[in-house]
Amino acid sequence: MRKKICIIVILTIIAIFFIGCTSKNKGAEINISAAASLMEALEEIKTEYEKFSDSKVYLNFASSGALKKQIQEGAPCDIFISASKDHMKDLIKEGHIIKNSEIDLLVNTLTLIASKEKAHEVSLENLSSDMIESISIATPDSAPVGKYSKQALEKLEIWDKITEKLVYAKDVKQVLEYVDSGNADCGFVYHSDAITLKESVIIERIDKNLHDPIVYPVGVVDESKNKEAAEDFLEFLNGENIKGIFSKYGFEVID
Repeated sequence: MRKKICIIVILTIIAIFFIGCTSKNKGAEINISAAASLMEALEEIKTEYEKFSDSKVYLNFASSGALKKQIQEGAPCDIFISASKDHMKDLIKEGHIIKNSEIDLLVNTLTLIASKEKAHEVSLENLSSDMIESISIATPDSAPVGKYSKQALEKLEIWDKITEKLVYAKDVKQVLEYVDSGNADCGFVYHSDAITLKESVIIERIDKNLHDPIVYPVGVVDESKNKEAAEDFLEFLNGENIKGIFSKYGFEVID
């Protein structure tokens, strides 16, 4: 009888130990703030992650500049994925991102798109001509894709010639919407967004030498209450099947 009681006690202790170990991240909520251009890819990755984890992933998409401001103001966030290294560097300097957690994840390409009606007239060479009435770009101060677009137009020496034609958007998704709906003749988006076009067409991918490198860094937010779960998700992002998802949506994965 005494032996039986000892066995029960030992088994109970073992059970408590394993429950403690396995429940460390169980039920964790991972809040991810990510550049709007990552929407389709991360929605699919979220579904894959939740198949194998008890944690729930919540996605918040906006321009990288808007997300940076949210983090600075204390909005709940565990992981930040930016379309700009500058925004990530600022947050690291301010102590909002854990320095050794930051890695470069993806590369993208700036792309000129046009509405179906204007596709035969649009090219980089004739953006300043009278044939083109409206050009949509994301706001350069807050959306990295807008900054890259402005850099390219300045290097082509046509920025000053087309400023009156510009239709500003809050982020890359809104540029896509303006052009796809015909509310802008053309616009600049990422290649990952251009491949989702429904009504519009891709004109050309922009020479990478015309703007800063389009690199997506990812890092863990220092104020996160779920750092271990956040690190687990970042490790998941390095899986070969996840790299395949990013590639499917037009991103280049950095090894």
